[in-house]
Amino acid sequence: MTTTQQGDMLYRGTDSGERRPDGQAGPDAHEEPGGQVAPPGPPAGAAVVVGSFAMGRGQWFARHRHEHHQLAWARQGVLAVRATGDTWVLPPSMALWIPAGTPHATGAAGPALFRSLYFLPDRCPVGWSAPTVVGVSSLLRELISYLSDGTLAPAARERAEAVVLDQLRPVSVATVQAPMPHDPRARRVAEALRADPSDARTLAEWGARVGASGRTLARAFVTDTGMPYGQWRTRIRLQAAMPLLAGGATVAAVAARVGYASPSAFVAAFRRAVGVPPGAYFAP
Repeated sequence: MTTTQQGDMLYRGTDSGERRPDGQAGPDAHEEPGGQVAPPGPPAGAAVVVGSFAMGRGQWFARHRHEHHQLAWARQGVLAVRATGDTWVLPPSMALWIPAGTPHATGAAGPALFRSLYFLPDRCPVGWSAPTVVGVSSLLRELISYLSDGTLAPAARERAEAVVLDQLRPVSVATVQAPMPHDPRARRVAEALRADPSDARTLAEWGARVGASGRTLARAFVTDTGMPYGQWRTRIRLQAAMPLLAGGATVAAVAARVGYASPSAFVAAFRRAVGVPPGAYFAP
């Protein structure tokens, strides 16, 4: 989890590229040659730097990398990060550890307050070599805000940084991916479902609209996306549900909006795909 559709812009499988807010790398960072983005200048003696900026709906920071380890987090809204062929959708209860040098792109489904922590590799004991989802506890949330104060005394900053490192605990969640098919007829179906994931038409009905048999469309989805049509449609529905849930909509309202007959059916599908129910995924 680009196009202007809310579900589209969160996930992989689109081919229009990422958009940067106002075409820039962000107000607290600058891009260096080779697509590398440097974080804001650190306070004296700091091992952790906090960058903070607002993102509007559909805005993306194009593919880039940092010399520093990064913890990508949205204090408000839903953040998406694409890296190493995967996409992570992150409510405020989760952040993503991105090892130094890892190419990645970040975007927002709607208005979001993006806060990133940058860690000096030579002063960071965390050894994760791949992007890793981290739970954001209430303590970690407050520590991030605390460290954003550039006037902190060095001793106070050092103590807070040590607690931040202690709070970095991995959580096990799956990414929800829905690659777009290449077949032009199947792609028309996919684009229509991204626009309205509650559309319940069968592949045979879609075939009558796009000029292909249901069997042909079924083969195209498996060939181009690596999954059967039914599984792909489930993921599209979950993609559309993510920002709605993060925005505070009820499970019942979201289930109905994205095409589920009951909240229980939606919760079961969410748990199967993500590994935890919606309440646990979006818990503070």
